[in-house]
Amino acid sequence: MFMTPKRVAIGSDHAGYESKESAKREIEALGVEVEDKGTDSLASVDYPDFGAAVGRAVASGEVERGVVICGSGIGISIAANKVPGVRAALCWNEETARLARQHNDANVLCIGARFIEPELAARMIRAFLETEFAGGRHQERVEKLSQLDEAR
Repeated sequence: MFMTPKRVAIGSDHAGYESKESAKREIEALGVEVEDKGTDSLASVDYPDFGAAVGRAVASGEVERGVVICGSGIGISIAANKVPGVRAALCWNEETARLARQHNDANVLCIGARFIEPELAARMIRAFLETEFAGGRHQERVEKLSQLDEAR
């Protein structure tokens, strides 16, 4: 039986800081423990540091899933995806967050704070955390993604 993850890592740069703080509260309201990988203020920082930190936490098994947020969601998703074992998906609504889990077994949700309002982000996070990977015909494709990590 599918279970909502018990631990989730979250990280953002300065542009995503306020959204990250809101997202943390939403995740905790689901009864999920949050491991905050930073940043801790609106002071300018480099998004790769935080995308990689969340990616490493997911890939190592420290947490089961991750959420990363920057201004557009693009840069931090690229950073997270550089970590072998991470399948970070830049999503823009609940359906893309759900499909990222169902079809791609995505383990990191990426959000663009400048484009996604906090209420929508909360719904996206809920969909991402509460959706199970469908397996079946999608399993072989996800295995091919994992093989790309091995080729590095």
